[in-house]
Order: sequence, then C-alpha cells, then structure tokens
Amino acid sequence: MTTNDRRGRTPRTTTTAGTTTGTTGTTTEEAPGRNARRPLRIGARFRILLWLVFLMAVSLVTVVVIVRSVLWGDMNERVHQILGQETAEFGNFVEHGRDVRTGEPFSDPRTLLNDYLERQFPEPAEELLGFVPGEERDTLIRQPREISARLPLHEDPASVERIIAEEGRSGTLRRPQGDVRWAKVDIDHAGSDRPAAFLVTYHPASAEDSVRNVVGTLVLVSGIALLMTCVVGWWVAGGILAPVRLVRNTAARLTEQDLARRIPVRGSDDVSALAETFNAMLDRLERAFATQRRFVDDAGHELRTPITIVRGHLELMSQDEGPEAEAERRETVRLVSDELDRMSRIVEDLLTLATSEQPDFTRPEPVELAELTADVFVKARALGERSWELAEVAEGEAVLDPQRVTQAMVQLAQNAVRHTGPGDVVRVGSRWREGRVELYVADTGHGVADDEAPFVFDRFWRGADRRGGGAGLGLSLVRAIAEGHRGRAVLSPTPGGGATFTLTLESS
Repeated sequence: MTTNDRRGRTPRTTTTAGTTTGTTGTTTEEAPGRNARRPLRIGARFRILLWLVFLMAVSLVTVVVIVRSVLWGDMNERVHQILGQETAEFGNFVEHGRDVRTGEPFSDPRTLLNDYLERQFPEPAEELLGFVPGEERDTLIRQPREISARLPLHEDPASVERIIAEEGRSGTLRRPQGDVRWAKVDIDHAGSDRPAAFLVTYHPASAEDSVRNVVGTLVLVSGIALLMTCVVGWWVAGGILAPVRLVRNTAARLTEQDLARRIPVRGSDDVSALAETFNAMLDRLERAFATQRRFVDDAGHELRTPITIVRGHLELMSQDEGPEAEAERRETVRLVSDELDRMSRIVEDLLTLATSEQPDFTRPEPVELAELTADVFVKARALGERSWELAEVAEGEAVLDPQRVTQAMVQLAQNAVRHTGPGDVVRVGSRWREGRVELYVADTGHGVADDEAPFVFDRFWRGADRRGGGAGLGLSLVRAIAEGHRGRAVLSPTPGGGATFTLTLESS
C-alpha cells in the first residue's frame, strides 16, 4: 500500500502476498495455485472397470470379426465347391452320356440339356439352366422345379444374356435383386456361330442372411456379456478395493489422540497383506506416540519437583553480606547442584527409556559370557561395602549387547546395595538354561513385599521403602534392556530372605 507520512516523505510502495500497489494504480497478482483447478481424479475402481471393459470389448469385437470372416469364407468355399461340382458333373455327362432314344452320344445340345436337367436335384438356392442360341430367338432351358430365390434367372433373360456374354467360366453377377454366383460350360455344335451353354447359378442371399443372423446374434450376446462384465466388474472391483478404501478412510480419521483404529483383515491376498502392513504401521505409530506421551508425562512429573526446589532455594538466597550469608549461599549452591545432578540423571534415564522402542536400541555382538560376568562383578564390587560373591559363571559365547547388559546388571547391583546393609551377601552370576542366557543378582536384604512385587519394574515406582532416593527408573531400564534382547526381567525371592533379579536373554 502507499503511505505518506505527515512529514512529507516520498510515497513508498509495499508488495505483500502477490499484491502490488503503486501511486498510479493497483495491480493484483494472484498467488500461484490458489484458483488453479485441481486435476480430475479418476478412482481406481473406475479405472479397473474401464480397462476391463476395454479389453473385453476388444476381445469380443475380435471374436465377432473372426467368426464373421470364417463364416463368410466357409460360405464362399461352399458355393465354389457347388459350382465346381455341378460343372464337373455336366462335363462328365457330355463326355460319356448317351441318348437313351438312340444309344448314341448326344448330337443336339437342346436334347443334351433337357435330358441332363431332368435328372438333377439342385439345392434350394441353386439354379441350373441351359442356353441354346437360335437364329430368330435364343432358347433358355430351365429345370422344371421352383427355387427359393427372390428372382430366378429364368425370369430375368437380360441377366442370362450378360452371363453368356462373359468370357470367363465363372464369376459374380451384380443386380439389384441380389448377387448371383455363376459358372458355365460351353457346348460347341454345328450350325451356330455361338456355342450353347450350361449355366450353374447360386443365389447366396439366404446363406448371407444366415451369416448375418449368426453374426447379429453373436453381437447381441457380446453386448449382453459386456454389460454383465460392467456390472460384475464394478462389484468385484469394489470388493477388491474395499480394504483400500478402508485404509484411506481409517488414515483420514486417525489423529494423535485416536490411534486405536485397525482394519479387519479377511483373506490372504495382496490387499489383505496391505491391510496387515497398514495395521502393523499403526501399531508402530501408536507405540511411538505412546512412548512420546509417556516421556513427556514422566519428564513433567519427575522434573517438576527438583525445578521447584531449585527455584525456591534461589528465591530464598539471602542478599546480605557477612559470614552467615556466605555460608547460606554455599549451602544453597550445594543443594541446587545436587538437584541439577538428579535432574540430569532423570533426563538421561528418560531418554534411554524413550529410545528403547527403537530397532537399534541394542547392538548385539558375539560375547564371551565368562568375561562379561567377570567384568560385571568387578564393577559391582565398587558400588558398596557388601559381601560380594561370584556365584557361577556360564561358559561359551552368546550374541548380546555387552554395554546394555552391563548397564542392566550394574543397575541391579546398585539396587541391591541400596536395599541391603554392610555384611549382607550380594551374589552375581550367569548360567545357561534351555538355550537362553540367565544373568542374575541375588541379595540377602529385606526383600520386596508381595504386594509391591508386581510393580517394581514400572516407571517411578519406589515402593514404601524409599531409602537411597532415586527416581524409580532403574528397574524400568533393566526391563527395557531385557526386552530389547527378546527376553524378560524377573523378580523372585532369595531363599533365606532377600530378592533375586534375573535377566533371561535370547543368545542369538
């Protein structure tokens, strides 16, 4: 926009969000894509149906064309055979036939044609004719039978003349009443410039109508089949894509607060596998969000107290001078430092628990169990003045994360020190059991009450005995490390009194 301040400054031009305004006019440029049309989205169901109908239509058209070509070819071949057979039979009669009245070969083409035509029984669409030229008028001899043709040639002398005038021995006569396929055999005789002829004609109209009827029926059946394909294809595609739509709708309804929806899995096809994969993804998301919420809740719950303590001591810190004020400030600094150290430990433990859900939380490698157990024992002895014993040592190699296992065992040893006193026995050991590795820390302290035992591995659980302080995250870390090795952490009473914590881990 254009702005003139009260001191007469030069107008300035401001450009914001695609709109430019100057002193002489205003030009507005719309943001790209704001009013742009969204591309037309065609659903998968419609695309599947479209391709199915297209392929079906192409297949049916191909079948119709092939069937029509085969039927048409068969009809033409049959007509060709009929014409060839009739002309061959007449040629054989001319060569070997005898006049029954004289017993001699035929000398008159009229007699020859009459005798031959009287003995023939042609098909309904077939017409046999004899042509004898004359000086005054040509004679057309026909078979004394009716044929099922729309206009027989013996009623159309002009068409006969056209056939006689043809030089070839066969052909097709085009006429408005319908085409006629013909073949002729010339008969030479004395006393005429033109030969007599035997004509074999075939009216293919009825055969063509039969072909057309078959093709028409096939087209009708194909159309019905295509329509049924549309209906069935739409229904089947809908059934196949129903899980996909369910995945889409479920994903659209998912929120951070509602990750409990799952897709029912039916069948064992690829779409069912997609639903299973989507459900597995939802499980991972739910665990991730739950871990995130738990981390935030735990951090807020546990860090609120030390932050309040630090703030209170800082607010009460005296501003006076003198030895007493200096001593008070030193004590406050000490308390604040302790609380900050505790906050640092809590944050570190919470971060470790938050990463326990990740696939790379543990990094297994081949480890000698005897060496690992000895290292844990040496580190545990430095935690307090107790009667430490290395109870038993497993031999062999196991695939474990040595750092995580050591962290868990040291945490168990520290927990034993916290709940025992000088002179109490703390045993550290490892063993093989049913193909798994067991590492344990057993003490002879006061043990864990029966009503508290189910909760000792929960976060921030410290029970009725709160000696030694701590945020109650140590045993939760132990359980997370055990589960990271596809194992578990177990609490059991020590014979004679005390508590035994055992890590049962997969060794590979």
